[in-house]
Amino acid sequence: MAQKLGLDNNISCSMDAQISPAQPQVEPQLNLSEEQQQVLDKVEADYQAAERYFNRSFPRPQVQFTLRGKSAGTAHLQLNKLRFNPVLLRENVTDFVSDVVPHEISHLLAYQLYGRVKPHGKEWQSLMIKVFARAAKTTHQLNTTSVQGKQFDYFCDCGTVQLTIRRHNNIQRGKTQYRCRICLQSLKPCKT
Repeated sequence: MAQKLGLDNNISCSMDAQISPAQPQVEPQLNLSEEQQQVLDKVEADYQAAERYFNRSFPRPQVQFTLRGKSAGTAHLQLNKLRFNPVLLRENVTDFVSDVVPHEISHLLAYQLYGRVKPHGKEWQSLMIKVFARAAKTTHQLNTTSVQGKQFDYFCDCGTVQLTIRRHNNIQRGKTQYRCRICLQSLKPCKT
């Protein structure tokens, strides 16, 4: 019976026992912002929705607000961990909570239900649509201006292209070179 309920083998319960859901585990922090608490509440609500839909329990993920850059969130499948970008959360609370949280949870659930599958494959899409009633969009449309790192101007016959500091440094160190997708010419740094 324990396996049927999705519980560990060493846990037993009767059919009429109440199972209280475990809260998402949060990295120890002094104070959570109101927005971060909204995310935690949404994580719990989405997990409860998934448990009702599949009629089984799921282990709650560890949640961190340590992601940087232009990514809004990431799911670490084997670690059962979610990381969210606190800056993008603060600047886009409504869209973040309604779209980013179920997007990342769907990655964890797809892994737990189906094993290794395509990141935005049919299993993930089905979770987004059927369980969370959200569009299965693979990328967010949040304004990332405030988290965009320094950009470096490069050029080709098509015009100017901006590269991130990581790509710029790779070129400067001779590790790689980048080509324009249109004219296929190697990008050259603009003279400043």
